[in-house]
Amino acid sequence: MAMYVMLGRYTAEALKGASAERTKKALGVIEGAGGKVHSMHALLGPYDLVFIVDFPNGAQAIKVSAQLMKMTGVGFTTSPAVSVEEFDKLVV
Repeated sequence: MAMYVMLGRYTAEALKGASAERTKKALGVIEGAGGKVHSMHALLGPYDLVFIVDFPNGAQAIKVSAQLMKMTGVGFTTSPAVSVEEFDKLVV
């Protein structure tokens, strides 16, 4: 599994639908695609949400990003991530 960072931005309409129930549904979408959520946080600044998630592959990450946009109206920028230790090995 590979780690991904999903940065989300609310639209005014998407914010109206925010709820614990919708968060549970989003977790179901992620887990249904073989993903594992490490953490989910609300943010201040240019992004409103950050999810740290493992996915089996990039295709599943893309699929979930699109499914969550359709379901919630929250637009996600999804990027692969590696630990700093792994980065250090890659760039040496």
